[in-house]
Amino acid sequence: MRTKRLYTPVNSKEFKNQVLHWAQQFDDVVWLDSNNYNQEYSNYEAILAVDAFTSIQTDSIKAFDDLKEYQNTTKDWVFGYLTYDLKNDVEDLSSNNYDGLGFPDLCFFQPKKIFLFSKDDVEIQYLNFVDDELDADLIEIKEYRQSPNKEVHNDIKIKLRIHKDEYFNKVETMLNHIHRGDVYEANFCQEFYAEDTKINPLETYFKLNKISKPPFASYLKFRDKYVLSASPERYLKKQSKIVISQPIKGTAKRAKTIEEDEKLISELLNDEKERSENIMIVDLVRNDLSRTAIKGSVKVEELCKVYTFEQVHQMISTVTSKVEPQTNPVDIIKSTFPMGSMTGAPKISAMQIIEKLEESKRGVYSGAIGYFTPEGDFDFNVVIRSILYNASKKYVSYSVGGAITAKSSPLKEYEECLVKAKAMREVLEN
Repeated sequence: MRTKRLYTPVNSKEFKNQVLHWAQQFDDVVWLDSNNYNQEYSNYEAILAVDAFTSIQTDSIKAFDDLKEYQNTTKDWVFGYLTYDLKNDVEDLSSNNYDGLGFPDLCFFQPKKIFLFSKDDVEIQYLNFVDDELDADLIEIKEYRQSPNKEVHNDIKIKLRIHKDEYFNKVETMLNHIHRGDVYEANFCQEFYAEDTKINPLETYFKLNKISKPPFASYLKFRDKYVLSASPERYLKKQSKIVISQPIKGTAKRAKTIEEDEKLISELLNDEKERSENIMIVDLVRNDLSRTAIKGSVKVEELCKVYTFEQVHQMISTVTSKVEPQTNPVDIIKSTFPMGSMTGAPKISAMQIIEKLEESKRGVYSGAIGYFTPEGDFDFNVVIRSILYNASKKYVSYSVGGAITAKSSPLKEYEECLVKAKAMREVLEN
């Protein structure tokens, strides 16, 4: 049983900062923040889950079966991540590229303590509540005062796993596959990394979030492994009988003036290549959702709408479906995983080509972070615009990618990658 209490902080913004610092004492932490972004499908402004009561971590073999059993057994809130490499559980695929991070393929935990932020209040839920524990924690949180950061960081030297000329050659190879009919869209990614490097994960997350302010930000800590995410993209959400997918395809940089921004938005809206990217993935998502949907319930609610974020403009579509009450939530995720926006179409062929051309195992990048509720609802982001860090290995990584179609220009794709990588590079180098 969970003990619940409603708490109204005097200053919500300050309380968020204090509670996230307080959370660092625990080995297992998931923080999800909408940054007050105005969005239709939203339950909470932010969520913090800490301190594992039970947990599961596994490789890709029968991972979704294990997750289904864990979710069915706990019948409680569970938080965690799914790596891109769970594709190997869904299809007859493998991941053989270099992995400098060493994250488990799947990791979830049932938290003892949850903080659910709404506009003015925080609902606090404690599992196996001990008398005065919640009051003592609130005092500790409110009394938190940030001390000067005395940790010395070594200079971060960011390296490219794929250099520019090699990137061009790989995109040309991808285009050959497209012209041959093997695939008509594929998401090709490249890794930027730094070795023998120490960072302060929480402060790095705060910096990244401040310059990006995305609607699906997340900070994840599992012992010595961290994900600092400024994701603008929802992967999949289930709310009662409704399932929502919001793929992003189509990117334009931000300008310095409103007039220039409006011009870039108009150009993105009318860009035939960018629109075709988005529509191809919408078709793929419709097909994926139909596997668990009530017949005739899959709908495109919004097609190719441009949303503006701190760093970029993005073209987003919204696809929904309805499911029967007895449909297992993990089955819905498995039938759509990995998300179409990070794979391509046809999906299996795209993933096979991606594996051959990319140089790094994606891991948590282009996977998903989120949670299941006790009622079997869920909400997961797409892990993009994110910094991954293994503190024990002193290895820092961020990856970016883009959809390659028949109309793609290798140079323009490379430039788009640099736009997407800008925030992570700025945060790590400054």
